[in-house]
Amino acid sequence: MKISKTLTDIVYLKIRDDIVHAVLKPGSKLKIEPLRKRYDIGSSPIREALSRLCSDGFVAIKGQQGFSVVEMTKSDLIDVTNTRILIENEALKLSIINGNDDWESSVVAAFHRLSKIEHSSADDNNQDLEKYNKIFHDSLVSACNSNTLLKFYNVLYDQHKRYRNLAREANHIKRNLHAEHADIYEAALAKDVKAVCQANENHIRKTEEVVLNFEKDEWL
Repeated sequence: MKISKTLTDIVYLKIRDDIVHAVLKPGSKLKIEPLRKRYDIGSSPIREALSRLCSDGFVAIKGQQGFSVVEMTKSDLIDVTNTRILIENEALKLSIINGNDDWESSVVAAFHRLSKIEHSSADDNNQDLEKYNKIFHDSLVSACNSNTLLKFYNVLYDQHKRYRNLAREANHIKRNLHAEHADIYEAALAKDVKAVCQANENHIRKTEEVVLNFEKDEWL
């Protein structure tokens, strides 16, 4: 039983990552046999993983049509954005209230690492930028003391990440990501709950603004 659960966890994370990074395209069919060959894992863990991904909003199932990757749409982007703000800001509030010196140190260190990447002139730093962006946001909510909030935060972060990846293709709206993160960081260290929540909402909605104005026929 333990081995089966571990295999399900492994393939769940692999499929989820491939969906987030559009290796598995929005709307594409997810058939068991091709997935079994792709991930070299048995059919049962794949079915269990797909069921979990349905619950987490990455996969859809329609009667006899089977599993498919959830489409990316304007209405979904708005829904994911609003829900992420709701959940993440609640986690931020609790984290600031509960945060101690160790929490503050982790936020300072995460912001420092992220800032170095944001100021880098390297052309291939997107992977590092995403890595340290996640570490920064994780550090901010790490003291919320709610496993349930953190679970939903992580799901929504990855759902929103699908659209962030798309936003990187757009160049019609210029962003100063470092300034956006600095606003969140400074408010967090000041333990100003209202300011940090507003800065975080502004940051998340900027992605929504970019993508909603990015006419991409194959997904809108």
